[in-house]
Amino acid sequence: MAKDKLIGVDLGGTTIKFAILTDTGEIQEKWSVPTNILDNGSHIVPDIIDSINARLDLLKLDRDRIIGIGMGTPGTVNREKGTVEAAYNLNWKNVQHVRDQIQKSTGLNFTMDNDANSAAIGEQWKGAGENNPNVSFITLGTGVGGGIIANGQMVRGVFGAGGEFGHMVVQPGGYLCTCGNHGCLEQYCSATGVVHLARDFADEYEGDSKLKAMLDNGDEVTSKIVFDLAKGGDFLANEVVNKMAYYLGYATAALSNILNPAYVVIGGGVSAAGDFLLDKVKANWTKYAFSSVRSSTKLRLAALGNDAGVIGAASLAREFIEK
Repeated sequence: MAKDKLIGVDLGGTTIKFAILTDTGEIQEKWSVPTNILDNGSHIVPDIIDSINARLDLLKLDRDRIIGIGMGTPGTVNREKGTVEAAYNLNWKNVQHVRDQIQKSTGLNFTMDNDANSAAIGEQWKGAGENNPNVSFITLGTGVGGGIIANGQMVRGVFGAGGEFGHMVVQPGGYLCTCGNHGCLEQYCSATGVVHLARDFADEYEGDSKLKAMLDNGDEVTSKIVFDLAKGGDFLANEVVNKMAYYLGYATAALSNILNPAYVVIGGGVSAAGDFLLDKVKANWTKYAFSSVRSSTKLRLAALGNDAGVIGAASLAREFIEK
């Protein structure tokens, strides 16, 4: 019987997403379960096992057709040992022996990587990266992360910290970051970073602005609200977006000058601002990118949306095709 199915698992702090795909990356079945982080996250791996086993039984899908399971997870991943640690939003403070548990209880090959790397592989394989072997991916969400694929290989570094774009320093001496440094990209271009910029800009702005009125009134302000107001012509909101786009353009130009990928793909919730944001980032990127890089590297928005994680995770399992 031919092995022609992949299983992708996208493990998040609130939801675990699953998908069964063909070996060419076409999603055939999707489902999800809530992430139970109680009791130090001890329910998470059993829930993953139970959900996969139940779905395969429901579909009457022969396990001999499964190439393997791939999973993207928060935290520090040791791919050789099959362990995860420091995934604090999962309540995983200590080392979790994930691979051994899942392989034993499903009878299927299993591999995993950091969730940002998985999303990067998904976009490279089936999304905006068009399966080019040289793609860099930046995800803008609550934080800023990403992944680098160079010459067809994920760049993980000696400790698995390759592609930590969020901790590029773009403003020396700037905002304090959760990592302990100052001026990291994450503090200016994440969803929370955009709101931080908005508050600081509003404190110094004396003109008319709905954004300023909302902040002064104590109303809830999100990055989406900032972008929507900017699109509607709010001067202060546009100043905030322009500053954020400056930092992102500067950072992506530095990245492009070092790696010269075919594509720099921008994803995550903040990227939902679309071409309005991308055009501003491109303008700054053009200022700082090396001339030959400007003519060979392209900036793009991510194309897979919420499916990037499961597609990328499933792609990890393609390593078992060769074994």
